[in-house]
Amino acid sequence: MDTTIYALSSGAGRSGVAVVRVSGPGAGEAIIALSGALPAPRFAALRTLRWPDGGRLIDRGLVLWFPGPESFTGEDVAEFQVHGGRAVVAALFAALAGLPGFRPAEAGAFARRAFDNGKLDLTRAEGLADLINAETEAQRRQALRQMDGALAGLYQGWRDRLIIGLAHLEADLEFPDDELSPGERHAILGNVGQQISALQQDVGSHLNDDHRGERLRDGVYVAIVGPPNAGKSSLLNALARRDAAIVSDLAGTTRDVIEVHMDLGGFPVTLADTAGLRGLSEDPVEREGMFRARKKAAAADLKVVMFDAQEWPHMDVHTRDQVDEIAMIVVNKIDLLDEPVGVVELADGLPPGSGTWPLSVNTGAGMEDFLVALEARVADRLVSGPGPSLTRARHRRALEDCMDAMDRFTNVVAQTPNMSELAAEELRLATRCLGQITGQIDVEDVLDQVFAEFCIGK
Repeated sequence: MDTTIYALSSGAGRSGVAVVRVSGPGAGEAIIALSGALPAPRFAALRTLRWPDGGRLIDRGLVLWFPGPESFTGEDVAEFQVHGGRAVVAALFAALAGLPGFRPAEAGAFARRAFDNGKLDLTRAEGLADLINAETEAQRRQALRQMDGALAGLYQGWRDRLIIGLAHLEADLEFPDDELSPGERHAILGNVGQQISALQQDVGSHLNDDHRGERLRDGVYVAIVGPPNAGKSSLLNALARRDAAIVSDLAGTTRDVIEVHMDLGGFPVTLADTAGLRGLSEDPVEREGMFRARKKAAAADLKVVMFDAQEWPHMDVHTRDQVDEIAMIVVNKIDLLDEPVGVVELADGLPPGSGTWPLSVNTGAGMEDFLVALEARVADRLVSGPGPSLTRARHRRALEDCMDAMDRFTNVVAQTPNMSELAAEELRLATRCLGQITGQIDVEDVLDQVFAEFCIGK
């Protein structure tokens, strides 16, 4: 913290305006050295920027001054808004590097200082990182909610409940044996047990979310599978609205998995076109393609299982095996039938929840209905309840450890009710687990992991 850091906080590359942020004890000195005097706090001042020796001109731009602790990092912060040419930014960086105690910021350094100075807890910092990386409307909403403290408030509330229970047990331990009767001690332990039981239900419900928040950060993975020449690549191109995959009448054109990232109804989706499934092939490349197709389908959140309307209701066994509770059955090429298909019934033995959509990728018939259904399936996978969503694997691990500690507490109370010391220790462990999520317990490797996800300049 005794050094002053600087970095480009706007997008890299040529731009109309570049924002260079400086944070640390030398931030004010940097403004004086480069522009002559400090502007009024939190007001933009148009200044001529020169090298610290007062000679060479760097640029003419806006300078802002945020004295600590009323700043993002809690330290003195300066911002230089200059023209976004590479040479301008490079010259400004060189001038800052020549000041004593200055160094370039590493990834996440500004947010890390904000955390260290009590401006952010870890969940808010992670929400900020997610907001920067958000590509869809749903991701933006989730990140903004977390950055505003919804998740921190939830976990802090649970931690407070644990601390209250722990305080009761600690008070019980402080009383001499002759001041509390066995019945009174049992009543205290029973009351705490009821509080912890209610908390276990709340934490368990939060964990039992089908990983919706984590999925929303990473996106839903949808695999398109089916026999050769069913129209899988054409469907991918139609949904992506560009020619992402090669389309050909020749069977086996798609050999590898082709993935397209897209925004579907405000939700992030990765759509995968896979090699056609059929029996044994003498072509080793095609065999590898079918192996990868099955592997991707097994790991998918949703599957679009495609059949050729000209063959329906016959289904080859290799594709039929892919139909399960996460599958949506598409019967393509209805434009090639003598009589248009209205409602296609499921064949016997297939999961009734799969749903079947007759369509023609070529003419667009039925595509709108399928797209609406696909968006609904994706939303069902991602939309959470009224409470904030669990968004990271490290949160989940800490909450699972917290649940394990509360389970051990419950077992101690049930089996050895006079062992308040053991019961209290389990609640201390549970409290520490929740503290790790928000950063109230200093775990260096956890902090390094969180802030390494940030870009330089944030």
